[in-house]
Amino acid sequence: MLIYKIFRPAEWHSLQTDGTTFGAPIDVADGYIHFSTAAQVRETAEKHFADAGDLVLLICDADDLGDKLIWEPSRGGALFPHLYRALTLEDVKSDHPLPQGPAGHIFPKDVL
Repeated sequence: MLIYKIFRPAEWHSLQTDGTTFGAPIDVADGYIHFSTAAQVRETAEKHFADAGDLVLLICDADDLGDKLIWEPSRGGALFPHLYRALTLEDVKSDHPLPQGPAGHIFPKDVL
């Protein structure tokens, strides 16, 4: 199953440069890296990144993240994937621009 992580460009650049990250400041504060499913990622963008400008959408395969990926209830009791280890560049299957449009972020049609 594919899962999705939204990063600001500087966070994505840091992962590309360092090869590993514990995520955005909110991830570090919470002690895990927040991911979303395909059904959840648009709402995540609207709720947490509404005016953040252009972003980057990372795609990972949940099966490849191992037993440190835990599904836990969050918004409305829905289960969200949370990664309790560093994310590595090798974990990322693909990345896509997530530009800010006038009505919200524009998701790539070929990946969701």
